[in-house]
Amino acid sequence: MHFTAANLNCKFHRSIEHPTTSRVLAAMFNDERHFAHHAALPAVSQFGDEGAANHTRFCKDYGDAGVEFFVFGRSAFDSRFPAPQRYPARQTLEACQAVARLHGLSEAGVVYAQQNPAVIDQGVFHNDVISVGNGEVLFHHEDAFLDTEKVLAELHDKLGRRGGRFRAICVPRDQVAVEDAVKSYLFNSQLLSKADGSMLLVVPEECRNNPRVWNYLDQLTGDDGPIREVKVFDLKQSMQNGGGPACLRLRVALQERELAAVNPGVIMSAGLYDTLVAWVDRHYRDRLSETDLADPQLLLECRTALDELTQILKLGSVYSFQLD
Repeated sequence: MHFTAANLNCKFHRSIEHPTTSRVLAAMFNDERHFAHHAALPAVSQFGDEGAANHTRFCKDYGDAGVEFFVFGRSAFDSRFPAPQRYPARQTLEACQAVARLHGLSEAGVVYAQQNPAVIDQGVFHNDVISVGNGEVLFHHEDAFLDTEKVLAELHDKLGRRGGRFRAICVPRDQVAVEDAVKSYLFNSQLLSKADGSMLLVVPEECRNNPRVWNYLDQLTGDDGPIREVKVFDLKQSMQNGGGPACLRLRVALQERELAAVNPGVIMSAGLYDTLVAWVDRHYRDRLSETDLADPQLLLECRTALDELTQILKLGSVYSFQLD
């Protein structure tokens, strides 16, 4: 299994994250017999990479060979591809291709699709704001991609050659406008498989508060499709920071032997949950003012909290202040 932390170089405040992210992933998945870790792509605009936000893996079963779906907003070197005019396209085709090469993927198991520049200009800064996938299912907005029919046909063909039966669920623009999809974060959701073979869509409270989105979801679960249940969570604090359900997890599908090779300190249990809750209660301020940002005590508090967290999770030294 291969890991490459996204360079996130489109936004300065995010571009500094990947060295720590790489160290955290290497500490969690630390058995070289099962896990390979690669450096982030070069920090230049031509290799702008936003990672899992623009990637989906389709498969019949998680342990089977599948199809890797990379979505990009522009090409750095090929002027034939259109680009948005109002907002930047953070992901390049070249970055997608580079990750595919690093991870040893074959063309038979890869599909590249361009995100519709018009929806990027409406605030769809990542593909996970306009589509979400799981197993053999892609749940997407009608305007998500350029040349949608060709993209879906390629996914159907390549997944079919690997034993799967691809299925796309398209949300029509006349039922849910792109603006409503962005405001509600309908697609920044988690699409999960249930034991009975059906799927569950985890959405933020904003979906229930939007009449058009909620009416669509009510219709969706009433149809004879794979998505049979919708679960709503109040994620106001995360949403205000730009993250819906999709942003609250990194999906890593593992086989039993791979799971056994994961650092056991990061596997959730009732005991670890209680320890983490106590850690939050000890360290998390319930308010923060601008003047606090100039107080060295805040820096010390944060470092103390993070140092304790890495000990709880048995990660070793992963933050830069621990390495100095």
